[in-house]
Amino acid sequence: MTSNFTYSYFRIPKSNNLKTYAQQYRNLRLRGLEASPSSFASTYETEAAFTSTDWETRLSAADKQTFICVATSQGEQPVSEWVGQVTLRGPMSSADFSLPAEAGQLDANCKEEERWQLLGLFLLPDHRGGGRGKQLCQAALEYLGSYLSPPFQVHVRLMIKPDNQAIVRLYEGLGFTQTGNCTLEEAIRASGDGHLLPEDTSSETYSTRTGLIMNLKRKQ
Repeated sequence: MTSNFTYSYFRIPKSNNLKTYAQQYRNLRLRGLEASPSSFASTYETEAAFTSTDWETRLSAADKQTFICVATSQGEQPVSEWVGQVTLRGPMSSADFSLPAEAGQLDANCKEEERWQLLGLFLLPDHRGGGRGKQLCQAALEYLGSYLSPPFQVHVRLMIKPDNQAIVRLYEGLGFTQTGNCTLEEAIRASGDGHLLPEDTSSETYSTRTGLIMNLKRKQ
């Protein structure tokens, strides 16, 4: 099926057509949460309850940049569809970026670096393969280099479930290295969604250190 499409990548702007973008983003996220619930820290039930304003607020947040993969069908009347996304959160303060020592986090106190969290990479099942996930991440990483003056250093971190070895290899191919393990609570807070956590996070669901932390540091 994917051979019948061409693919492009773009960053969602913060102002123009925000209502339209928010509706398309909502549809994509909910489809992803239904198709691959294990790929997300959030749930379909949680995000299906978001209002239109919630989605617009998420896209317009100053500390998040969202990148989209668009599939365009071939033929006399091409149709374009959003089929994938990844988000960058940052730049983050060293305090917001820091984790407990047991997480194995790389040093985040360098004054000469910007700290970002890479979040929510997914592609709809019919559009996986062909290097599109890697190309989507590259579009996000290239954005970081588009406005920083060398030799500024960028520190990008991500947190994923370790059982998806294909995703682990994708990130390793981009230069990320495995550095430690995180809890679900830490992953949700790092994504900027700490307000969605329950009051009590002491259960094993939120406190077990099973998530995989990967980091990338590079000069721009």
